[in-house]
Amino acid sequence: MNSAFDYNRRKTVSVNVGGVPMGSDYPIRVQSMTNTDTNDTERSAEQCLRIAQAGAHYVRLTAQGVREAEGIGMVRNLLRKQGCNVPLVADIHFNPQAAFAAAALTDKVRINPGNFVDPARTFKHLTYTDEQYQAELQKIHDKLLPFIEICREHGTAVRLGVNHGSLSDRIMSRYGNTAAGMVESVMEFLRVFVAQDFHDVVISMKASNVVVMVEAVRRVVAAMDAEGMHFPLHLGVTEAGFGEDGRIKSAVGIGTLLSEGLGDTIRVSLSEDPELEIPVANKLVKYVTARQGHPHIEGSLSKGYDPLCPPHRAAATVAGHRTPLVVSEMTDDATMKPDFTPDQLGDLYGQLLVVTPENANIPGSLLQQLHQLADEGNTLPVIARVHYDDTDLEWLQVKAGADLGPVVMSGLVDGIWIDAPAYDNQDDVTRIAFGILQAARLRMSKTEFISCPSCGRTLFDLQTTVHRVQQATAHLSHLKIGVMGCIVNGPGEMADADYGYVGAGPGRISLYKNKQCVEKNIPTDEAIDHLIALIKAGGDWREPINN
Repeated sequence: MNSAFDYNRRKTVSVNVGGVPMGSDYPIRVQSMTNTDTNDTERSAEQCLRIAQAGAHYVRLTAQGVREAEGIGMVRNLLRKQGCNVPLVADIHFNPQAAFAAAALTDKVRINPGNFVDPARTFKHLTYTDEQYQAELQKIHDKLLPFIEICREHGTAVRLGVNHGSLSDRIMSRYGNTAAGMVESVMEFLRVFVAQDFHDVVISMKASNVVVMVEAVRRVVAAMDAEGMHFPLHLGVTEAGFGEDGRIKSAVGIGTLLSEGLGDTIRVSLSEDPELEIPVANKLVKYVTARQGHPHIEGSLSKGYDPLCPPHRAAATVAGHRTPLVVSEMTDDATMKPDFTPDQLGDLYGQLLVVTPENANIPGSLLQQLHQLADEGNTLPVIARVHYDDTDLEWLQVKAGADLGPVVMSGLVDGIWIDAPAYDNQDDVTRIAFGILQAARLRMSKTEFISCPSCGRTLFDLQTTVHRVQQATAHLSHLKIGVMGCIVNGPGEMADADYGYVGAGPGRISLYKNKQCVEKNIPTDEAIDHLIALIKAGGDWREPINN
């Protein structure tokens, strides 16, 4: 008998994608997306080949229009001539005709319920009578029927991919820009597919905010279960960023859900060359699935606990330290920046409880103890401590994020302690702990950069730009700054950011404050200066402190 803390994959139907099926009967698949111009078929094929050689099971390409959709078919032909059979996925926004074309030429088509039928969002509040709302649902039905039939004829799978940043005005007017809105957006489409007896469907619920992403996936699983649906899940934290931040953010979000047995394919979205995403994704899958068959963990969720949206314990201070705590045994002469100073263990002895895992399923073991303490009425602060023997930084980022992400997201812990004595630089270890808390939106210690991984829609060098924005604003630890390649998700995702830098056209940038565009079509070489001026005008600029 499984408990709430045992690791087991959720059972799903199987979906065939170009001869590489996914679902609970198959290994968790990993994938990435090209950042080339899809019309440049030779360059796109070369990048697809590199991604496949890195270990990807699927490769996605953007298709803004019919021409690009046909280009994916040409890319597939080039790859097949080279003996590469990796399935290709067309990524569609706004353009149903491109989806129809892609359905006949590719292995899977991703459509976004936020913009496949509904017009582009304007963030305006709309009012509908019940009859008018039903008429909008009928439009969805009518638009999907020919698409479904083309997919059925050609054996093409479908991903219904909802992004927090691209919900329609119709959905946001009724549900808000929320996880609940994301769920209803996808369920409207999914009901049509089920009614048409088409089941080669994969679901994704993505957000740059890890908390929203995790909640949305949990909620869509509950919604599907309630209607007897068991479709596979594609997991990812969109606009995760680059470097350590992107890896930790992805490990916390994807790792939390994988630990709950959710997820059948994943993408780690980094603002880096796409083939660099694959080793990170493979590490994450390998680490979490190794728990399969672990000893049973007896226990149940604490009374009144809401697993869909857990409440957090009341914020407090312990011995003068902020919570959630980052505990470390580092010496006082540690050379950390002020925002990354750990909470010294010596100050905390006798004032808190420390829980450690007692099972190969680390998060399951920790959560069982935390729920038991909650039921026992424990009021002492609780720290989760995990020991690692790793000496490789990326492995440590992935393991700690995947283990401690579910714990900090549970709302039942007051701090974390990464115990990695074999790793050479303890500053790195402490920084990872702070990164985990920031990914869970529990303790901000540095500027949060919401940056997309780039794709064929991007109209500037995103990797170089992200680094330039970081150099100019990395000291603004109280801000979230978005760097987005195009407008597909940009304004919506930046409703969660304080300032945004979005591609508007070749060599042109638009700047946003929250979700409002305040300056358009700035030449790229002037945009960083304009961004700094905007932050200063908003009263959010702080001069950097030289340590």
